[in-house]
Amino acid sequence: MQIAMIGLGRMGAGIANRLMKHGHEVVAFDQDPKAVAKVAENGAIGVPALADVIGKMATPRHIWVMLPAGKITEDTVETLSGLLDKGDTIIDGGNTFYKDDIRRSKALAEKGIDYVDVGTSGGVWGLERGFCMMIGGPKDVVERLDPIFDALAPGLGTIPRTIGREGDAIAAERGYIHAGTAGAGHFVKMVHNGIEYGLMAAYAEGFDVLKTKNSDKLPEDERFDLYLPDIAEVWRRGSVISSWLLDLAADALYENHDLTDYSGVVADSGEGHWTVEAAMEEAVPAYVLSAALFARYRSRSDNTFGDKLLSAMRHGFGGHVEIPQ
Repeated sequence: MQIAMIGLGRMGAGIANRLMKHGHEVVAFDQDPKAVAKVAENGAIGVPALADVIGKMATPRHIWVMLPAGKITEDTVETLSGLLDKGDTIIDGGNTFYKDDIRRSKALAEKGIDYVDVGTSGGVWGLERGFCMMIGGPKDVVERLDPIFDALAPGLGTIPRTIGREGDAIAAERGYIHAGTAGAGHFVKMVHNGIEYGLMAAYAEGFDVLKTKNSDKLPEDERFDLYLPDIAEVWRRGSVISSWLLDLAADALYENHDLTDYSGVVADSGEGHWTVEAAMEEAVPAYVLSAALFARYRSRSDNTFGDKLLSAMRHGFGGHVEIPQ
């Protein structure tokens, strides 16, 4: 299947390369010519300008936009809407606010252009591990794009099937779902990221408690000098709190016990904020998620060891680099 990839950053390039590994044809564009050249080396059809994408594609065209949420995505979708024909599809795989998806879908429908939002998780490891995708948009369009989603997804793999699920593995078991109409995919991904904030905060706070157990503020016989890399390692193996995030924490702690490579200034890309907003709109109590978000705000003025571990985990799964202060 043919698809265009607009934006070849950490995840965009991974998506393009994974699709090509599965036999799909990729037309690639990025503002950075070096990024285009790099994926072209792997077989993509590189183009020097956004408008050039259109002429390289057969109809109906499928254009995947993988750019940061906000103005750059908004401008790109607007430009594409003036270049595409009826029956073409724009796919937004970034972290767009779901209400913007709903608005865009309505505007594009007036031009006969379909819109699909894909909440995409997998970070810099997606090329190797596959991408978990939460998809919103018209059912018939999502079904037409199934070969793309199936190629990008991790597949059933070695994860044990949920008790009671039998027969052929459905899409959700393979790593992607059609969540609903426009905006539903990004809404589910938004809450996913809000939960991610809470999980990371729990690990960070727990390891901070462990590290501080040798504080001179405690009675001498109650002080423990605990080796955190081994604690993270043992928890990875058979404990009820094992997870990929813990794997990343173990990697970071083993590489640098004191995490001196990290300042502890933890950024947020918006999804945690939007999740808390949604909880407020729905009158749903979200104590953990809101506290985790506020902890990130606090980290920018008062850093702890736990903040450094948060930053290390973000770098581990997404390649997120700390914002210079």
